[in-house]
Amino acid sequence: PMYFFLRNLSFLDLCHSSVIAPKALASFFTHNQTISYTGCVAQLLLFSLFITTEGFLLAVMAYDRFIAICYPLLYPIMMSRKSCQQLVAASYACGCANGVIQTSFSFRLRFCGSSQINHFFCDVPAVMKASVTDTYVNEVVMFALCNVIIVITTVAIFTSYAYILSTILKTRSAEGRYKAF
Repeated sequence: PMYFFLRNLSFLDLCHSSVIAPKALASFFTHNQTISYTGCVAQLLLFSLFITTEGFLLAVMAYDRFIAICYPLLYPIMMSRKSCQQLVAASYACGCANGVIQTSFSFRLRFCGSSQINHFFCDVPAVMKASVTDTYVNEVVMFALCNVIIVITTVAIFTSYAYILSTILKTRSAEGRYKAF
């Protein structure tokens, strides 16, 4: 299962860097630092989706290691192929939900003038700065959503590794401790 998670993590890394790099390179070579409205929507949606999915996938990978080290006899049952696929699907679902929420809140704002944003990368602060409407609700929603995601993934990772460390320290033999790594 670990290679299944690593394969998905590699795919996500490739995707989220591919969302930003082409436009950044084009901006660098053409000295055109603007992005179209539709390009910005697509870039923000995809980047939010991939980066959030990656965070949740890292938490899933920490959980996988927790089960493998703390409950090695139950590992094949708890981390079956179906379980791994469901955990990865849940990570993508959370990423997709965050991407849709971030994008829909960012682009419900009104903009004045051209349909281009004067920024080579479509980031939420750049979109809010270009808006002519009040962005307070957007800022609160984005702040709350990002903090919830960060807290959930960070707590899951730290808790998993705290249990792993505790299990390793309880192991009496040096060989048993070595196997954990």
